[in-house]
Amino acid sequence: MRRAVVVCAYTADRWELLQRAIESVEGQDVPCRLTIVIDHNDALLEQARARWPGHDVVPNRFARGLSGARNTGVAVAAGADVVAFLDDDAEAQPGWLRALTAPFDDQRVGLVAGRVEPDWESKQPSWFPAEFLWVVGCSYVGLPDHTSDVRNPIGASMAVSAAVFDAVGGFVDGIGRIGRTPLGCEETELAIRAGKNGYRVRYEPNSRVCHHVPASRATVGYFLRRCYAEGVSKSRVARSVGTNAALESERTYVTRTLPSGIARSLRERTPGRAAMIVSGCATAGVGYVVGRVASGRQRSQVRRDDRLAPAEEAA
Repeated sequence: MRRAVVVCAYTADRWELLQRAIESVEGQDVPCRLTIVIDHNDALLEQARARWPGHDVVPNRFARGLSGARNTGVAVAAGADVVAFLDDDAEAQPGWLRALTAPFDDQRVGLVAGRVEPDWESKQPSWFPAEFLWVVGCSYVGLPDHTSDVRNPIGASMAVSAAVFDAVGGFVDGIGRIGRTPLGCEETELAIRAGKNGYRVRYEPNSRVCHHVPASRATVGYFLRRCYAEGVSKSRVARSVGTNAALESERTYVTRTLPSGIARSLRERTPGRAAMIVSGCATAGVGYVVGRVASGRQRSQVRRDDRLAPAEEAA
């Protein structure tokens, strides 16, 4: 199996974390081609090229943002059977790449998600519910604790077969994170398209990374902003692949996982955590509604523009 690993970076503020990420890939026990994609930051591009002359260090060829950077990495990795993605602020643990790519021995598997554990810069806040660890890009309560099929991967540690990119294309623009804007779900949208084409998405908890969580993300303000942005992102996924497909897993999460989390928090006498579960869910719901309304307005504007076009041309 020919493996490639893509690490995307956009800011020199995370230089030490980026170095840690690259070193963790270099220390894996299976060979891979490593590509570092710099997202529209010329100074960081030159710094990275000087630091890693033995790896492919390239600029994002497409629109600014994580989707464009990942698509650049996929293009550079042409010829690989599997392309793995690691966030620039994550550290792969020993055996990460071997475990992450092993499920691709089954040709029906199109994407694989690894386990992402939080590496808190400061202590995890007592009010922070484990059901919402996806807010900081980590595996959360509600995911299975064993190897199994899931709906979508967590982007900090995932792998995609080249066959999927050939069949359904790459990551779409307009959904994923751009700089510090806390949007996401571009990997969800890709996984849903792959699933519609018959590919399976696997969760492999034996593939582990530690994901740095800065103190700035351990605040109530960031928690709520990220929940709101997730709702907006889900509305964009729904526009791309349909509401039923976009919200299939979320229905189970909201009706089963979150009520169980509230009940457990109350049993453990941590009402603040229960309150954050309710607040996070409500805030994501507001973001989804706002995103859907905005999408509706955009579609209406497009239809009006289409109706006006013939008259403008005739004039």
